[in-house]
Amino acid sequence: MIDPVTAIGLATTAFKGIKSAISAGRDIQDMAGQLGQWGKAISDLDFAAQKADKPPWYKKLGGGIQANAMEVWIHKKKADEMREELRTYISAVYGPSAWKEIVHLEGVMRKEQKEAVYAAQEMKENIIAWIFGIVITLVAMGIMSGVIYWIGLANGNW
Repeated sequence: MIDPVTAIGLATTAFKGIKSAISAGRDIQDMAGQLGQWGKAISDLDFAAQKADKPPWYKKLGGGIQANAMEVWIHKKKADEMREELRTYISAVYGPSAWKEIVHLEGVMRKEQKEAVYAAQEMKENIIAWIFGIVITLVAMGIMSGVIYWIGLANGNW
């Protein structure tokens, strides 16, 4: 998964390329690569927004969640503005059916991203959460054992 800053940068670059291609009168099929890059970046940004809304428990321990959520929200708003401007451009030049095709293409790419990249990212986060949980449990058990041992030692039980 790409961080939100990189995702919005890629989306902006692709967006500018799409706008210039539309201005030059290129066919929508000629812009498939740029549309794909834009869709992937928007998908990454949406995934980052989803993760900012519900971060894993171990990330809440370190703090800084609010700053990350605010950053993602700002980038999401910029992406929404790009989406609306792109919809206006494409619908005006190629017709509303072209925008529907793009939305369909974006949905397909989002699904592919979810299956390939986001599932792996979520698996990684689950593994990290389990490792943190096990380590915290082992440390707590060690502390409890030490406390019980020292209490028993002080009472002369062993």
